[in-house]
Amino acid sequence: MIKWIETNLPHVYKIGLAGENGWLAAIYTTFYMTFWAFIIGGGLGLLTGLFLVLTAPGGVLENKVVFHVLDKVTSVFRAVPFVILLAVIVPVTLLLVGTSLGPTAAIVPLSVATFAFFTRQVQVVLAEVDRGVIEAAQASGATTFDIIRVYLGEGLPDLVRVSTVTLISLVGETAMAGAIGGGGLGNVAIAYGHGRSHHDVIWVATLLILLIIVTIQLTGDLLTRKISHR
Repeated sequence: MIKWIETNLPHVYKIGLAGENGWLAAIYTTFYMTFWAFIIGGGLGLLTGLFLVLTAPGGVLENKVVFHVLDKVTSVFRAVPFVILLAVIVPVTLLLVGTSLGPTAAIVPLSVATFAFFTRQVQVVLAEVDRGVIEAAQASGATTFDIIRVYLGEGLPDLVRVSTVTLISLVGETAMAGAIGGGGLGNVAIAYGHGRSHHDVIWVATLLILLIIVTIQLTGDLLTRKISHR
């Protein structure tokens, strides 16, 4: 197998598995950026989406000012293409991590993009929770925290589904971030593949990204079905 790779995929073989610029390091960097961007951006998105539903007209904590501020902030970040966001947010990235290059720096714009995307996903999911269930909880004397638990419990299967969609989108964005110095498989595909016309490197990097996406999709589908049939 090693001999076949060396013969048919010479540039892939030359990069090697180990080492600072090897395939394993690129895969790890892609997972590193995806994981932390989802934890940070997804966490903020979950909270913002939840508060958009709670403070919306007719919501449990109806507040027009808070709702419109959150809604507009989300819309602004959601409207900016990720490639442009990478450049626009450089001063913030420099302030937070001290550099605009590398995987840790890439987490900042990735988190912002994830926040905006996931906020809208969460808002749609929670807004579709049966209003009768919420009203029943209110009638029984449930606190705001209890109602939040109802929202999250009722919307859990769909929250897992939109989390899967968000992660898949995020993997694609890590590849884009990698192409401009963020590292990971995107960086390998562009710097070592496209930049040097090594097509075998491009194909292998693309295949690895697709495998990550398929794994996320299958895992998300499995979890959604399992939760839905509890």
